Amino acid sequence: MSGGDTSAPSARPGMAAAHGPVAPSSPEQNGAVPSEATKRDPNLTRGNWGNQIEFVLTSVGYAVGLGAFMFPYFIMLIFCGIPLFFMELSFGQFASQGCLGVWRISPMFKGVGYGMMVVSTYIGIYYNVIICIAFYYFFSSMTHVLPWAYCNNPWNTPDCAGVLDTSNLTNGSRPAALPSNLSHPLNHTLQRTSPSEEYWRLYVLKLSDDIGNFGEVRLPLLGCLGVSWVVVFLCLIRGVKSSGKVVYFTATFPYVVLTILFVRGVTLEGAFTGIMYYLTPQWDKILEAKVWGDAASQIFYSLGCAWGGLITMASYNKFHNNCYRDSIIISITNCATSVYAGFVIFSILGFMANHLGVDVSRVADHGPGLAFVAYPEALTLLPISPLWSLLFFFMLILLGLGTQFCLLETLVTAIVDEVGNEWILQKKTYVTLGVAVAGFLLGIPLTSQAGIYWLLLMDNYAASFSLVIISCIMCVSIMYIYGHRNYFQDIQMMLGFPPPLFFQICWRFVSPAIIFFILIFTVIQYQPITYNHYQYPGWAVAIGFLMALSSVICIPLYALFQLCRTDGDTLLQRLKNATKPSRDWGPALLEHRTGRYAPTIAPSPEDGFEVQPLHPDKAQIPTVGSNSSSRLQDSRI
Repeated sequence: MSGGDTSAPSARPGMAAAHGPVAPSSPEQNGAVPSEATKRDPNLTRGNWGNQIEFVLTSVGYAVGLGAFMFPYFIMLIFCGIPLFFMELSFGQFASQGCLGVWRISPMFKGVGYGMMVVSTYIGIYYNVIICIAFYYFFSSMTHVLPWAYCNNPWNTPDCAGVLDTSNLTNGSRPAALPSNLSHPLNHTLQRTSPSEEYWRLYVLKLSDDIGNFGEVRLPLLGCLGVSWVVVFLCLIRGVKSSGKVVYFTATFPYVVLTILFVRGVTLEGAFTGIMYYLTPQWDKILEAKVWGDAASQIFYSLGCAWGGLITMASYNKFHNNCYRDSIIISITNCATSVYAGFVIFSILGFMANHLGVDVSRVADHGPGLAFVAYPEALTLLPISPLWSLLFFFMLILLGLGTQFCLLETLVTAIVDEVGNEWILQKKTYVTLGVAVAGFLLGIPLTSQAGIYWLLLMDNYAASFSLVIISCIMCVSIMYIYGHRNYFQDIQMMLGFPPPLFFQICWRFVSPAIIFFILIFTVIQYQPITYNHYQYPGWAVAIGFLMALSSVICIPLYALFQLCRTDGDTLLQRLKNATKPSRDWGPALLEHRTGRYAPTIAPSPEDGFEVQPLHPDKAQIPTVGSNSSSRLQDSRI
């Protein structure tokens, strides 16, 4: 699970209107630099995190998911993941705007923000369907015997053979109950269909034979989808004021569950074999470009880069919050959690492999197969298996909600910031409700009998290479269009120190180069999507590419739109005007607009002279941007 899947990210910012003064907090809670005085909540209309712990926990919840690639993963994390994470946090925090408002830095590239919104929309739709399936398994675990433990259920086929029946399985022979002409062996070694797979495929999904054959809507899944969206909406009903409190539980309890499962897992027979399989690098594959591309893709998913969520979350920080420190803490926490979760997963899979008498690679799976087939089957072997199943799926639900909170808040914040008037600020709850209802309705087809086909299609195409393109263009536009010196000065103004040299080099050269090569390798090594033995038809793959392009196409379309509406006698002049920062780019609050961002104060007529601003292109009236009516008020407070 992404983004929570590990990045998740994602991994909620909100914009709830303040209902009164907020009690003063310590400088540490405000994320203030030592020289900054203790403040009340500085942005009363837009809202801020209650304290910095809420932001860190939210970001961890957004980022944390399951999965790690070890050596390539760590390399990509250091040279690409953490630098991009820091860039997005500093970008959103400096402007106090969501993924659309921040592009006042270079209005021509605002299409990048729209692309992030499209990606977050796709992910938000199908991600909550995954959460709803976890809810379904959670409710199904409330029984004395797990329904996928045995083959004596109405939905089971004659091919079913459960792992609890070990008399014929441990020696690798075919169970007596299986027909001799069985031609589709599972796990390559055992000619059987597990009860957990049949429960998943024939009962939970009632899987159809083709992506175009929707069949019926699975009402139990539809009900769980409604529960998922209601939970997400209630947790975001007051933006960061409510979600910031919820993450104290959703971001920390999964670690409790992971630890419980880890202690239980490592005490099982065969657990060490599973862990060694997990830790042993496959050096023969280390030079394959696909391995590095997959590791980089996992970084984007796990940290939530280019989704817009990191920018959104950081926009609710105090201006002088040390987001550099936060980016290091959150990224390392995310990576460590992925590794820790790997121990938990493979200790159980090692136990299962030992029980079946096969290699660990035969029981390991990926994607939905790991979360809803392989691991649930392994849990049936444990004493009091319903208890472990409840804990496991409760953990998946919490990890998923951490990401889903931020995905929804990214969309809501972008909409509210873009409209920016007092009416929509006061009606933000209704905007959240509208986005949640729309997400629920769009997710209904994914609960049909063909839903898993569409879910995997969206997962593979809607947020794959488009994330790489969006991230690359963001890096180039900030470093080379806005200018790396300008951006480094902005960070020094905000944090009190410039970004470390390592990050400066990564932002300018290393990260864009890595992203570019990942994109090239992704195109060269492209393979059509499959699900088990099912080959997706050409028209479905075409829809997948259209979903991928729908986010990327926002960038050139908006650039052309901005060029057409920008003043200038020549194309070059228009291009220059469209890429330079708008007049209201900079810190959101007047108290932070110093130096080159200081507003020009018009002299009184009695003064008898005229004052020319040092930076005419930065001259502006104080009330600008989406929080225009509130900034003077906030500054006075």
